[in-house]
Amino acid sequence: MSIADGSVYNGMPATDLGEHGWERPWSGPNGGQCVETKLLADGRIAVRQSTDPAGPALIYTPEEIGAFVQGVKQGLADHLTAGSGSGRARGTGTARDGKGTGHPRPRPARHTAVHLLKGTG
Repeated sequence: MSIADGSVYNGMPATDLGEHGWERPWSGPNGGQCVETKLLADGRIAVRQSTDPAGPALIYTPEEIGAFVQGVKQGLADHLTAGSGSGRARGTGTARDGKGTGHPRPRPARHTAVHLLKGTG
């Protein structure tokens, strides 16, 4: 099964989705380790690890990406960031206000799910 026969599934090899169209939503001081996204023809979003471009692709709907991004902005994923053992309560809003996480403030909303994943929506 592959994108050539019309089947796109969660965990499929990212290389089966093609080499072109992958974007790095943001970059930072993480040594090049980040996620890459690709908007698929059916509107879903593929996500892969930049350090393993041949590894598995996770496939999400725009609604799933939107819900994840909103949760991150509300501080619900603060426990996943480096230094999360600082004693701060989960969901304290550090991702929302840009303080304490090393992440910039979210930018104004854009129109596509890929932009939502980029943290700009």
